[in-house]
Amino acid sequence: VQVVESGGGLMQPGGSLRLSCYASVESFNIYAMAWYRQAPGKQRELVASINPGYITNYADSVKGRFTISVDNAKRTVTLQMNSLQPEDTAVYYCNTLQANWRWGRGTQVTVSS
Repeated sequence: VQVVESGGGLMQPGGSLRLSCYASVESFNIYAMAWYRQAPGKQRELVASINPGYITNYADSVKGRFTISVDNAKRTVTLQMNSLQPEDTAVYYCNTLQANWRWGRGTQVTVSS
């Protein structure tokens, strides 16, 4: 399975970005999907997840600011990020909630004034 993340960039605090991830997999709709991030010098952490029943979960640090969604027809999982803060700076990755696919290159998000 190959995943390709996109949509990152440089944003000022308080701004918004929308990340997308395409997965080249059949039966995309059976997977619980997730977004992860890794900041410099830190371990990769789970940011948000969505299961096949569209139930979502978020890390406390992003709750109320980030929204995860899926488009099964397009095999895409999206992360809408609002009210960005400098501590959101990281490389963002998508994978299954079990993280059992090969990791993609990720997409860099930098929040800075």
